[in-house]
Amino acid sequence: MTRLPCWAIVALALALFLGCGSSGAQKRAYKSQSKVHQERLNLVDEYKKCLDKAADDNVKVEAYDSYLKAAEALK
Repeated sequence: MTRLPCWAIVALALALFLGCGSSGAQKRAYKSQSKVHQERLNLVDEYKKCLDKAADDNVKVEAYDSYLKAAEALK
């Protein structure tokens, strides 16, 4: 029975360690992106509701543009 060289064991352990650690970070990144996307959708929905309420009042429409600008900033 042959023994693995010490460097091979270290390399294998390192590969396993790095492989396991990256999946957690990736899940957190996906979750964070999902939250940002959901917040952006909420801002756009709020903007649409406000536009319906404002009708033809340009002052209100300009005031509600902050929702649209915030949503665009999250892109």
